[in-house]
Amino acid sequence: MTLAALCALAACVPAQRPAGFRDLSVPISSSTAFDPARFQGQWQIVGAFGDAARCGVLDEEWRIGAAAFVVTGTRCTLSGAAGYRTAARLSGPGRVLRDGPGGAEEIWILWVDADYRVAAFGTPNGGFGGILARPGQARDDLITAAREVLDFNGYDISQLQVLR
Repeated sequence: MTLAALCALAACVPAQRPAGFRDLSVPISSSTAFDPARFQGQWQIVGAFGDAARCGVLDEEWRIGAAAFVVTGTRCTLSGAAGYRTAARLSGPGRVLRDGPGGAEEIWILWVDADYRVAAFGTPNGGFGGILARPGQARDDLITAAREVLDFNGYDISQLQVLR
């Protein structure tokens, strides 16, 4: 096979796309000022990447238990929205380790506004991330700030869907 034929064949192979939504060469950091007591309560996922956005706004409730948060809510699955309950223990400043659909996952709270109305979150591998808001608190300026934090942490915000 000639070099030209090999080059033509290589052009037919689809480009490899990263598995997640984050550029892994960009450093990521969690919020060191995260306060678990202020984070507990009702949240809604109002921004999500990829298939996680197809179910629309989903609810979560974070309650502090004996050794960890108890998180109940709705997650988007292949067959639609489904309820779940899991424990989420603190694993570092602004970091929680919880059981997800694929096993244990560490979710980082990247930013939360001063009044704990809106938060940006993600996983270091970029496979999951989005924006949480307290019900009725998803102000445009706070959503914009959360988008900027996701962008700063390497997320491809062109793939972020803001849900209303």
